[in-house]
Amino acid sequence: MLLRLSAETLIEVARNPKFLGAEIGFFSVLHSWTQQLTHHPHVHCVVPAGGLSFDHQRWVPADPRYRFFLPKGALRKVFRGKVREALEEAFAKGEIGFYGKLKHLADPETFHAFIRDLHRNHWVVYCKRPFGGPEQVLKYLGRYTHRVAISNHRLVSFENGEVTFTWRDRAHGNVEKKLPLPAEEFLRRFLLHLLPKGFVRIRNFGFLASRHRSRLLPLCFQCLGSDPDVVTKEAQPAETADLWKCPKCGGPMIVVLRVDAPKWLPRPPPVPIVLEPDSKP
Repeated sequence: MLLRLSAETLIEVARNPKFLGAEIGFFSVLHSWTQQLTHHPHVHCVVPAGGLSFDHQRWVPADPRYRFFLPKGALRKVFRGKVREALEEAFAKGEIGFYGKLKHLADPETFHAFIRDLHRNHWVVYCKRPFGGPEQVLKYLGRYTHRVAISNHRLVSFENGEVTFTWRDRAHGNVEKKLPLPAEEFLRRFLLHLLPKGFVRIRNFGFLASRHRSRLLPLCFQCLGSDPDVVTKEAQPAETADLWKCPKCGGPMIVVLRVDAPKWLPRPPPVPIVLEPDSKP
């Protein structure tokens, strides 16, 4: 629900001619943890600063009047409305379960009162400034898209049944601190972030979606005046390119099959022969 509603919000606000009036493309990454491994589901969306016009003839850049790609006020209002509608619909279908401290929300009157209070609150959509360039984008992708809740370098010790790991206190100057937890509590927090089998935590939307990418992405490059094939050819070393040409006709070679050398297991040493005292070799 979080992935779907956040994507619908971006697409709907971007299509509004008042804000952008274009078809956008982006990818979303689901995270579910904090520095202390508590449950905190949120979605990171990486969006180009513009989109395709509705007739697919030109690139529409972001409006310079806004500090970010889209106005935060419009994003939070649309997202808040979509979350409220989705929660009420899921509750009516019995698709939401309430446990522990939330059991009281199973009562319909209590649940609807809770939803009304949520709608009155001021919602926040967190927007960051754009990346500095392609290298920063690649660093972000490598650091966040396929990471787990905690990496090995944050683990400090395991002594007396406690696991100690480091975390950064963002609210107090990003200071690094150490947090000791009983092993059972550490495992409980870590297992909160294991995804169900088959769940996709990285999803593409708009002109980056699988069913549109092959058709719309080349149009984006064309409208922006850049050819991705030219960039790829320029980045490829001449020596490497020559290796894929036929030495006789000069045409491009196509890899049909790769045959790896068999991996022979080493033979064990021969079994020693023990001779009897009176026997001869």
